[in-house]
Amino acid sequence: MRRIAIINQKGGVGKTTTAVNLAAALAGSGQRVCVLDLDPQAHATTHLGVEPDGKSSSMYDVLIDTRPLADVRRKVGERLWVAGSDINLAAAEVELAGVVGREVILRDLLLQDEGAFDFVFMDCAPSLGVLTINALSAANEVFIPLQPHFLALHGMGKLLETTALVAKRINPALKVTGIVLCMYEASTRLTQEVVNDLQAYLDRSRGTHAPWAKARIFTTRIRRNIKLAECPSFGQSIFAYAPLCNGAVDYAALAQEVLGAGPTILSGRVEIDDLSRAVPQKDKSAQKPERDAESATTAST
Repeated sequence: MRRIAIINQKGGVGKTTTAVNLAAALAGSGQRVCVLDLDPQAHATTHLGVEPDGKSSSMYDVLIDTRPLADVRRKVGERLWVAGSDINLAAAEVELAGVVGREVILRDLLLQDEGAFDFVFMDCAPSLGVLTINALSAANEVFIPLQPHFLALHGMGKLLETTALVAKRINPALKVTGIVLCMYEASTRLTQEVVNDLQAYLDRSRGTHAPWAKARIFTTRIRRNIKLAECPSFGQSIFAYAPLCNGAVDYAALAQEVLGAGPTILSGRVEIDDLSRAVPQKDKSAQKPERDAESATTAST
């Protein structure tokens, strides 16, 4: 069971969008997937069509009362579950302050569910508090959604420092395995500069003992797409809301890359585009002798 924490202390970089739509894409590929919403704003819960009313069992009950995850999660689609959040989770930071072993509560409860799913995604709040530390302690992988802007890149140092600290003291198995570029605009010079700087930083860490020493920037880029911003208000993933849009294409390709198959959908589109550009040229050159022959016949008559 791959336990993946999706974290970035900067808000608005695509954490919830990635957690929900990547989970939906993997579920559509035949994987059993559960999303744990560890953000008191409950955006992943809402995105998957569950109302965070503060009355139903949630991740608050899991962390505070050690309620089994099986009692909290709900099935929201074929092979897709969510353990929801609500505003009560905001109090967990304070209530857990004096609890011994508060950093590993989620890890211990996930061990009871070992093998129940192929993937567990933990959607974290935009902070590095107790909730995020619980996710890092329970995870064996970290995905970092990143908007390719300078300020987003600037904050990665603190984030990586936190993962290193958790790996050293609590969870030696923790590795940063992937960086997902969200709201990607290939046409801008800034985007290319940020990607190059990030790749250079990762290359310098190769061969070290840092948790991100084998991290990669996923080949699939999540392009800026208004449909990705619209679908949460309908309580749907991008595949239910607009399955043919760029956002759905990108997250489907990312899912295949996470599974190890590579970004097959995007590469297929490139090949088709190249072919469509080549065919008209070939036809044009093939038709030219015919037109010349017709002209010659007309002139002779």
